[in-house]
Amino acid sequence: MPVNAVDKAREFLALKRIALVGISRNEKDFSRSIYRELVRRGYDVVGVSPALKELEGRPCHARIQDVQPPPEVALLLTSPERTELVVRDCLEAGVRRVWMHRGVGPGAVSPKAVAFCAANGIEVAAGVCPFMALPGGAWPHRLHAFFRHRALRSEARA
Repeated sequence: MPVNAVDKAREFLALKRIALVGISRNEKDFSRSIYRELVRRGYDVVGVSPALKELEGRPCHARIQDVQPPPEVALLLTSPERTELVVRDCLEAGVRRVWMHRGVGPGAVSPKAVAFCAANGIEVAAGVCPFMALPGGAWPHRLHAFFRHRALRSEARA
């Protein structure tokens, strides 16, 4: 994960049209919490999931290529294997900023997907949870961001 991943995520949050790719059908899933928080904060959030036609009263799309106009950022909540396919879809759809979520566990980050993005001029924020990057987040998320940032600095020096 690059040292500036949290800063890159914050840059992405300055944009207001965000696609959430891989959102769950389960209303209690973490992906739904992210969706609701972004909507609450005034973002134009578009759901992308082949399993959903509608997401909490809004249209949901099967593929990112179906989203019109294209989002400014795609926040990937997918498995690493699926991420490798989705970044290709993002390129085809003209989405030039991709955020690969990671909280606990592997998240969406895939080294192959990161390399694909770099080779194709797609900006990447890899390995950051939106709750860590949103201003005014709850203290557990700020603490998580602090330790993640310190770990990244240590890795960069190694």
